[in-house]
Amino acid sequence: MDRIAITGGAPLQGAIPIYGAKNSALKLQAAALLSAEPLMLENMPDLADTRFMAQLLKSLGVEITWIKETRTIRMHAAEISSTIAPYDQVRKMRASFNVLGPLLARMGHATVSLPGGCAIGARPVDLHLKAFEAMGADIHIEQGYVKAAALRGLKGAEIEFPFVSVGATEHAMLAAVLAKGDTVLKNAAREPEIEDLADCLNAMGAKVEGAGTSEIRIKGVDALKSAKHKVVADRIETGTFAFAVAATGGNVLLEGGRFEHLGAMMKVLRAADVTIEAEGRGLRVQRSPRSRIKAVDFETEPFPGFPTDLQAQAMAMLCVADGQSRIKETIFENRFMHAPELARLGAQITVHGNEAVVTGVPKLVGAPVMATDLRASVSLVIAGLAAEGETIVNRVYHLDRGFENLEAKLAACGAQVTRMREMEPA
Repeated sequence: MDRIAITGGAPLQGAIPIYGAKNSALKLQAAALLSAEPLMLENMPDLADTRFMAQLLKSLGVEITWIKETRTIRMHAAEISSTIAPYDQVRKMRASFNVLGPLLARMGHATVSLPGGCAIGARPVDLHLKAFEAMGADIHIEQGYVKAAALRGLKGAEIEFPFVSVGATEHAMLAAVLAKGDTVLKNAAREPEIEDLADCLNAMGAKVEGAGTSEIRIKGVDALKSAKHKVVADRIETGTFAFAVAATGGNVLLEGGRFEHLGAMMKVLRAADVTIEAEGRGLRVQRSPRSRIKAVDFETEPFPGFPTDLQAQAMAMLCVADGQSRIKETIFENRFMHAPELARLGAQITVHGNEAVVTGVPKLVGAPVMATDLRASVSLVIAGLAAEGETIVNRVYHLDRGFENLEAKLAACGAQVTRMREMEPA
């Protein structure tokens, strides 16, 4: 397996381009199943996860053309050749479960394995399935597979989620656009990726209103058409690099970062005494390397609250803060697995259930560490950038699922980051 070697201690200076959002791109790829006409996505992130989703779509009959020079993918589902997504494919990435709704809406039936993905908690899909049942689908779970049928088509329904779920909101949207009649999603997620999906679906001829609010209204249509859509900038990538600058000090322009998508992330950075301002078509992040950042308390919440996907990165920053910080994780259990690895660098972290107390130290010291999931892996990179000496991050295949050209982007800003590739056996 590849490893990343980091020699820390250098402030970051320069500019970093922000690519399309992984969390949006995967659902937009699934949307291609809804139409017999092509869907073109621009600003497409080239990641292990998006490549895997493309492979899954191919197995279902979708023609894929990936023009990597222009960061564009063309998907054409003229005919669906299979409505089965097997375990060997779906187990590798949770988002691949989102082919169920589009297949069910367009073909009237689908068989999809229950999902896998990072080991950060159970993350059940019961809200997804209850939404489909409300739209008239017959759902059975057998031997680890969801078998869904709506042979006469899905019907519009009023669906109120018992708690905010990004995945369930997006999946219900993907199914409801081809349902007969009107669907209302209450207590819906409000993330920017929800709005991005709605914009794409509407470009395809859907009728979705209210995305970005807690109530989304969808008027079903008979068919969707060809469309071109630009994937929204990745706010998690934006935040990740912002926390990296905060941890190391420096001055970096995040090109393409969207200020309005920062939510509580901006408040945490500013409370830590980090300067972050909109500049042109991006965001400038600055912190003097001569002063320590301040301790900050926060908890993860649905948007516009602090995103769970940035909790690990913020913790890495707070390891070198002046004072004691408290972090409460309210979205996923088992999402403090990076804490023991950060401790290997000298961080002082105490975890009690879903709360972590981080007592900042004047400096971290490089050491070998191991990634446990996607966001944890990049938190270790951030800590390594701030540490003295060399840090080796192992199991970086997690990192490749969500960050494109990470080493090159950091190196362009003065970081000493090198990928150590595993040699193939002779």
